[in-house]
Amino acid sequence: MDRRTFITTGLVAGAAISAGTFPRQSRASEPAESSKKGKFKLKYAPHFGMFRNHAGNDPIDQLKFMADEGFGAMEDNGMMERSKQSQEKIAGQMSRLGMTMGVFVGCAHWGQKTFVRRYKTVRKMLVKQMAAAVEVAKRVNAKWCTVLLDSYDDGLEWEYQTANAIDNLKACAEVCGPSGLVMVLEPLNPWRDHPGLFLTRIPQAYQICRAVGSPSCKILDDLYHQQVTEGNLIPNMDLAWDEIGYFQVGDNPGRNEPTTGEINYRNIFKHIYEKGYKGVLGMEHGNSKEGKEGERAVIKAYRQCDNF
Repeated sequence: MDRRTFITTGLVAGAAISAGTFPRQSRASEPAESSKKGKFKLKYAPHFGMFRNHAGNDPIDQLKFMADEGFGAMEDNGMMERSKQSQEKIAGQMSRLGMTMGVFVGCAHWGQKTFVRRYKTVRKMLVKQMAAAVEVAKRVNAKWCTVLLDSYDDGLEWEYQTANAIDNLKACAEVCGPSGLVMVLEPLNPWRDHPGLFLTRIPQAYQICRAVGSPSCKILDDLYHQQVTEGNLIPNMDLAWDEIGYFQVGDNPGRNEPTTGEINYRNIFKHIYEKGYKGVLGMEHGNSKEGKEGERAVIKAYRQCDNF
């Protein structure tokens, strides 16, 4: 399940809000199972569709279920594609529930060479897109948006591509700065999911963020992707800590909930907590099992790994 799949799934889950139509009686109007165990230590953020078997298809009911289960945040990759009305309804419900909005995808051009090029037309397009992301962030009370540096150019030396990416990001950071929106640059693994992209490693992202030198440009450390690409998760996290603005979670292999693969998420969550992290950890993964059983397995896995 890659990011494009997450975006599509989330938008389908939000169709009722977009259309302004709601079922007279949703499944969530019936008594839903709930662990009632209180908040987690960290702000884990599910996405729309993750608990639809318990909460139904209405995103508002899904938010209520997440909050009832102790989740203090939610992320939605496809937020920019939603209608203004949908965005406002989601934001209003999250505010009432005391939930934090996680990332949405602010800039991604799959298969295109954008940030690595030094063209005025490209920079103008990137700046315009980030300006649109700023408006969405204001509407939904979001602090972070995901930015992908897109494909590399095999006809240009790597160092020139890096310099171009830095310059383009500086221009985008100037747009984000006044609003407080933080672009989080996500390295994606080239081996399993996303071959051909420019940004793949945490040290590479660290170098770029240091060069941009703006609080509006940080790293999104997706621990699933980095386990596939380079491993060494905690040491890389510590070395890049000052430039990390956001985390995402998924086990490997399979990209499902923690405890289903090789990553020791209990130790990782404990490490992140003890470093004083107050931000969001996006649950950007699938469920290892179908139906309500699979949804309960996700919640149980986070309870287990959060028990440190």
